[in-house]
Amino acid sequence: MYVCGLRISEAVCLRPGDVDGKDKVIRVIGKGNKQRLVPLPADLLNAMRQAWKTHRNRQWVFALNAGGPHLCPRSVRHALHKACEHAGVASFTPHGLRHSFATRLLERGVELRVVQILLGHSSIRSTEIYTHLTEPIRQQVRAKLATLAKSLL
Repeated sequence: MYVCGLRISEAVCLRPGDVDGKDKVIRVIGKGNKQRLVPLPADLLNAMRQAWKTHRNRQWVFALNAGGPHLCPRSVRHALHKACEHAGVASFTPHGLRHSFATRLLERGVELRVVQILLGHSSIRSTEIYTHLTEPIRQQVRAKLATLAKSLL
């Protein structure tokens, strides 16, 4: 969910056919049945393949067994909570992973419009929520303002 900026419902409903290992993308069906393609890093593809091998469910990427349903969102929330507990970090929600994904992209200079596309937002206003000033962004702004001021003086 974090690496691709997926909603919990998008992650648990992934089908093996939605994962394109050759082109390294995932076809995501989001809100309103809108489709988008998100980049799939090779390391994540390998981890997903290993996870799938534990159940080999032909219908779902994330399932408990070969013939069963996909994981339920409640189970994912519980697992995330337990992982946070085990790591000794403050617990956060699956949507917090999506929020962090967007924030990290913006901190690394990815344009807001690209983040909008990756998140599957139809309106740029929905994406603007993620533009709060984090410390790395503040530092970038300070550096750019210092450069601008230097050129003016």
